[in-house]
Amino acid sequence: MAPVDVPVALLGYGTVGAAVNRFLHENADDIERVTGYHLRVVKALVRDLSKERDFPAAAGILTTEFAEIADNSEITLVAEVMGGLDPTHDYILRLLRSGKPVVTANKQLLAQRGAELFSTAQGAGVQLRFEASVCAAIPVIKVLRESLVVTNVHQILGIVNGTTNYILTQMELGASYEEALSEAKRHGYAEMDPTEDVSGADAAAKMAILATVAFGSRVTLADVQFEGVEHITSAHVSAAKQMEMVIRLVGRATLVDDRYDVRVSPALVDRAHPLASVEGPFNAVMLQGDAIREITLEGPGAGGIETASAVIADMVSIIGTTGTGFLHNDACWRTLDQLPAGELCSPFYLQIAVDDRPGVLARVAERLAAHGVSVARLVQAQIEGGAILHVISHEAAYGAVDSALEEIGRLSESREIAAAFPVISRRGISELGWA
Repeated sequence: MAPVDVPVALLGYGTVGAAVNRFLHENADDIERVTGYHLRVVKALVRDLSKERDFPAAAGILTTEFAEIADNSEITLVAEVMGGLDPTHDYILRLLRSGKPVVTANKQLLAQRGAELFSTAQGAGVQLRFEASVCAAIPVIKVLRESLVVTNVHQILGIVNGTTNYILTQMELGASYEEALSEAKRHGYAEMDPTEDVSGADAAAKMAILATVAFGSRVTLADVQFEGVEHITSAHVSAAKQMEMVIRLVGRATLVDDRYDVRVSPALVDRAHPLASVEGPFNAVMLQGDAIREITLEGPGAGGIETASAVIADMVSIIGTTGTGFLHNDACWRTLDQLPAGELCSPFYLQIAVDDRPGVLARVAERLAAHGVSVARLVQAQIEGGAILHVISHEAAYGAVDSALEEIGRLSESREIAAAFPVISRRGISELGWA
């Protein structure tokens, strides 16, 4: 029986778009054997027709006119791999309204404007799939939407940005932040402008999407507190190593009494914890829920071919279903409140630089105690003309730690802004030998 012809279009033909086209060419027989469909790219929207590309498109495929895709009734579905918010947002809305299902890898678009996109898709009775927007080839969205639909996932821990994970693991090997970032660019793990990655914004958008799917309530980028790795120093990495820890940029989405907290920040991860072994440009997502206890998904989270693989998987899913598809309408079925800022609790590692004067240690301890931050361990290391205080706290609220450090920063003996890292471990403070 002859396969069904499926003309598809791409918005964008950069690294990912070219990889999608190449994969559809090279794996056409496998896709046809499994699905009974022949997917072929017939149009791809680009800005510059003359630009050299890794996998050149056949004559007539590349176009600078969006209308050649939107107004072509033969095109069955469209994959958006161009990125950005505008004009991408308007393009996708127009495609959905015209009845064309869309696959997107655009995490910032979904995290900031997902509500309108999903509402439009549902109204038009077509699918909007987005596996490639989070962790590329790791099928975490599919697992959450389908396999764990009745699991009641209440926490997600994730290393969801390969660029920063590569930088931090290079720093463990002795590189400075600047050297590690330069290496990441050389290997293609970081963009020439890496701001979105190193600031934590990329990871924050991904965690917003994961939290939305897992908790069934809309979480946007604006709801996520995030900080990046720009201020991580070799001293932080060295201190972590001495405590048998590593530093990772960790996203954390938590559901507490039907209130959610989503954040991204550098964290100290116990070497015995699964996330500590995630190195280089790899990603990992840990899902914790009532029925599953804990599931960890790990794999390459970035790169053209990895993202292209997820895009094609979504394409295949679309042609194998009808309408909005099984559980691929909007994930949101309720509206949850955020946990008030600062209420989430964690053990912390604090690094505080002070002048070496009598009574300083006591004043620091007093400020911590005044905000309910209980010290499990405090080690003082001498530096020229001062001291570094390495403080491990028992579980404390983020807000309490921030307030205590703000007061400590106003002490005349404080030398610089203190560093605070949540600690991620399956072991308690006493088991870690810190009590």
